[in-house]
Amino acid sequence: MNELLERALGAHETVEKRYVSALEERGVKFAERGANDARIAELREELAEKGAEFKNAGASIVYGWQSKACVECTGEGGSETFSTTFKCHRDCYFCFNYNVADYEKFVQEGCPWEQGLEDSHRQFEDLAAIGLTGGEPLLVLDESIRFLEAAREQYPHAHKRMYTSGDLLTEEGAQRLRDAGLTEIRFSVKQDDPPERQERVLAAMELAKRYIPDVMVEMPIIPGTGDEMRALFDRWAEIGISGINLLEFCFPFHSWEEFDARGFEIRNPPFDVMYDYGYSGGLPVAGSEELCLELMLYGIEKQVPFGMHYCSLDNKHRSEMRQMNERGEFLHLCYEFDKGDFFLKTAKVFGEDVLPTVEAISDAGCRSYLMLDDDESSICFPPHYLKALKDVDVTPCISYNVLEKEGGDYFLQEVALVPVE
Repeated sequence: MNELLERALGAHETVEKRYVSALEERGVKFAERGANDARIAELREELAEKGAEFKNAGASIVYGWQSKACVECTGEGGSETFSTTFKCHRDCYFCFNYNVADYEKFVQEGCPWEQGLEDSHRQFEDLAAIGLTGGEPLLVLDESIRFLEAAREQYPHAHKRMYTSGDLLTEEGAQRLRDAGLTEIRFSVKQDDPPERQERVLAAMELAKRYIPDVMVEMPIIPGTGDEMRALFDRWAEIGISGINLLEFCFPFHSWEEFDARGFEIRNPPFDVMYDYGYSGGLPVAGSEELCLELMLYGIEKQVPFGMHYCSLDNKHRSEMRQMNERGEFLHLCYEFDKGDFFLKTAKVFGEDVLPTVEAISDAGCRSYLMLDDDESSICFPPHYLKALKDVDVTPCISYNVLEKEGGDYFLQEVALVPVE
């Protein structure tokens, strides 16, 4: 047994256990570790066989049409999202706006979108996509129109989208949004709404289609709502929406009693790569991913006329990782910027595996490897030299890293260590 390797792997395992234990002490319930992994793998394989496209290391799955804004979320053209207000006439128990700094202030006073646009324009000469969210932007329609007009002036070629519950959309409002340059509108349908309220939102989609080029649905997919969702798929096909973003349903670190009362548990482990992500969406609820994938397969079977996109919580984190790590693409020859999941990666070996690894990769032409400890107990080297270890009796790992900043200094933080099989 390679004791140094076991120790390194154990350190990361301890971080994960402490994270889960701390939340369990607050009453949060986790599913059995790895529960339904086999079912998820089976569904993913079936989607791949039917032609679905897997992006961002599998965190994003697309079938058919996809919004330009979703492409640019982790694309090279740049995407920014703003709010005009955090006011909302809804009170969804799974809303994560409560986690945002200055939430109450933004509810009362509105959001400083003018300053946000100015800051964005100083940083980005051009943007491919701009989003307007909330709260509910239609509660402050005049201010939302002002935002869209200002965004059009600064970024005339950017794709512009807006998120809404749809309850408050009127014909006049749809006309004004179109005239202000809105390209796409995304509706959120609440599965537990009474039928008359759902019908109001569906009618708003039909209204929006007369004015806005792309009408979409974007909503979290709640476990146990499969029958309701399939019925909605059929209605959306009749309306003729452009596409749907199936979001992984998340617990936003508040109101756990609402989730517990509905019998929900958190996916275990909660993240593919454990890290203190900046996205405030929370933790993924077990069972949501399976239902998202099952609904995509239902849509393929029914040949629905709209595009489908499964956007997992991990996919939400991909954009953050790209922004943090892309600047480190040429940091050192031992580290490679993975354009699939946007982590900075290096290959590592420990203890007794160091010397045979150095011999093998040196014979293969590698001159760039780093001794990571004074006692030479581990090294890292460019991952593309792993092939040189194919017939060598060692256990290499891939080290996942994030380029963090403290004060004015950047440093690499290792966040995961995965043995290479």
